[in-house]
Amino acid sequence: MRLFAAVSLVSTLMISPVALAEPEQVRLSYDTYAAGIEVMQMTAYFGIGPWNYQFGIDYHTTGLVGLLYRGHQVNTVRGVWQGDNAAPVEFFGQGEWRGQQRRTLIDYDHGLPEVRDLEPPQQSEREPVPRDLQLRTMDTLSALAQLMRRVERDRTCETSVHTYDGRRMLEVSARTGGMERLEPTGRSVFSGPALRCDFEGREVAGFLLGDNDPEHRRPLHGSAWLAPLAHEGPVLPVRIAFQTRWFGPATMYLTAAAPAHSGEPPRNQ
Repeated sequence: MRLFAAVSLVSTLMISPVALAEPEQVRLSYDTYAAGIEVMQMTAYFGIGPWNYQFGIDYHTTGLVGLLYRGHQVNTVRGVWQGDNAAPVEFFGQGEWRGQQRRTLIDYDHGLPEVRDLEPPQQSEREPVPRDLQLRTMDTLSALAQLMRRVERDRTCETSVHTYDGRRMLEVSARTGGMERLEPTGRSVFSGPALRCDFEGREVAGFLLGDNDPEHRRPLHGSAWLAPLAHEGPVLPVRIAFQTRWFGPATMYLTAAAPAHSGEPPRNQ
């Protein structure tokens, strides 16, 4: 551990301030449908540089789901690259679900997440996540950044990570599904060839109190299609299909894309 810490410190000191500057970002908008109706809208900010990355998402429920399960959430992460692996530096989340305020702030110390703020507290709704299981985990946005980098560099999706958001831990793996052509649809601005990445997520710790049973340990599956939106542009998620325990299968469609202006992504507050 001491050797790893020393190497990490030297690597950080060798990176110039220019290299650690905020990477150029793109702003994407998505609409999510389940059972033929819109259930969620999301704006995402993706910025991947040669040395670091910065992601942000801002989403809220809509339609009938919005009436029954009203919620709004903002998550951000900034991190650096250790080889091809994402190493988050800080994760922040803030939202309101069913009238209850929720907040998370996590700093990372050499691969170990340090939860600085968690509201409501873990013991009020979930089982604890053992400290040893938290080691070498990352947030879900960093997991997505790592997948996008893998597709960009190798044109493959093969990856496996453990994610931890301060409340629960998931085991997530992805594999290459192959190139496919997405046909035009009125729900999306994108059509054309895209690489399909199939993924599986399984909760392993931090279950809601009373939910630690075979049904909630059952993995959920999905697919993400990634493609550049412009010639020689970055590879980005253009469609995502996934299972939920809330409203069954859902699909997220890309509806708009534009460069993100400086200071536009959601910020830690």
